[in-house]
This record gives sequence, C-alpha cells and structure tokens, in this order.
Amino acid sequence: MDIWEEMYNKAKKEYHPEEVSPFITAHHVVAAVENEDGEIYTGFCIEGASGVINLCAERVAALNMYINTGKTVIKRMIVFRDEPPKGNCDTPCGACREFFMQLSHENRNMEILIDYNSRKTILLKDLIQNWWGDKRYNKN
Repeated sequence: MDIWEEMYNKAKKEYHPEEVSPFITAHHVVAAVENEDGEIYTGFCIEGASGVINLCAERVAALNMYINTGKTVIKRMIVFRDEPPKGNCDTPCGACREFFMQLSHENRNMEILIDYNSRKTILLKDLIQNWWGDKRYNKN
C-alpha cells in the first residue's frame, strides 16, 4: 500500500453524508493530509445555510493536524467526495489555498493528488502563483 492509498482509506472512513440540522450538512467531502513526520490527519466538510460558517474538509484536516501536533507543514493532501480524485477539479478552494499558504511557506510545495489511478499530483504553488504573501515570508 502506498501513501496515497493509505490516505484515501483513512479519509474514506469520514465519508458518510448527513444532515446535521435543517441548515447544516456534513461529511459529504473528505480529506487527508500528511505532515512532515509522515502522520496522517483527516477532516470532513461541514456546510451551513450561511457560507461564512462553512469549513472545508481540507482545512479541518489541517486544523486536526495543528491541534494535535502544533505542526504547520503539509507534505501531501487528498480530497474527494464518494470516489477518489479522477483528474478533475478535486483541489482546494481559494480559501483553503490561501489558508495553507499562510499556515506555512513550505506548504507551497504540498503535493495535491488530482488523479488517484495515475497518482498524478499538482503542487499548491502551481495553483496559487505569484502569491501576495511571498514578500512577507521573504522578509523573515
């Protein structure tokens, strides 16, 4: 079993779409992240009737990692609904991309799986080119 299969299997356990209330749904998108120590953390999407309270699976997985370890660097990530990524747009949304970039400058090199069968990945820095915060990181 390779790392992507391990991450997929851990995240898949979180996939069980449910209505939490008439306003909130959860577990319909899942994610797993691997930190720099090789530990895997999972997350699931929770969405409400008002977009400002939504939490994407990707950010929840990263927050689980941070809460449990204090780590901020993510090596790899997988995100999907009911099936593994198949070369379509299973990449983090703009808010998640921005969160990962702000969490650690090293996250720019995070591999994001976009096709499970071929193991094709894309780097976060290729999804968010010429990021505004690079200058601030470079000052430090």
